[in-house]
Amino acid sequence: MNDPVADSGRSGRASHRRRPGPGRRTAAVALARALCITAALVAAYFLLPVNGGDTGSWTLLASGLLALVLFFSGAVRVIVRSPWPLLRAVETLTVTLSLYLVLFASSYYLLERSSPGSLSEPLTRTDALYFTLTTFTTVGFGDITARSQTGRVLTMLQMASGLLLVGVAARVLANAVRTGLRRQGREPLQ
Repeated sequence: MNDPVADSGRSGRASHRRRPGPGRRTAAVALARALCITAALVAAYFLLPVNGGDTGSWTLLASGLLALVLFFSGAVRVIVRSPWPLLRAVETLTVTLSLYLVLFASSYYLLERSSPGSLSEPLTRTDALYFTLTTFTTVGFGDITARSQTGRVLTMLQMASGLLLVGVAARVLANAVRTGLRRQGREPLQ
């Protein structure tokens, strides 16, 4: 019989068993879970009744962003302890971005309903999601623009927080993946 410690090489160091990467099934399940959560969030956005006065959009946005931060913080802890930290990070990023975009789309929709004329045209839910995506991706076609001060503040808030979300969230998730891999004795890719 071969002894893995004795056969570890001429350096005398014991070999570390590396955990193999996630199988196709594990990756497919994680991807499916992220896509199902995203689909559920978008479906809820289109199907759930949202009402509120002028403060409704701000209340929704503030409570939603707080929930997003709490979710993200908990997810980082899960990533660090996960046997597949990179897979969990991708899943977390997908859900975080989906929730973020749905929150802002809901806020724009509520703002336009409570203060008509805040944006350059009345917004349906699809229009609000479209405006959110064009603002987030910095494409900004200009077909829908913020007219009121409240609309502009909300748009600027989305622009600034979108940059933070992409920059800070990516950095935090990368560090969580690195920490998770180190806890398992695997070195992250450089």
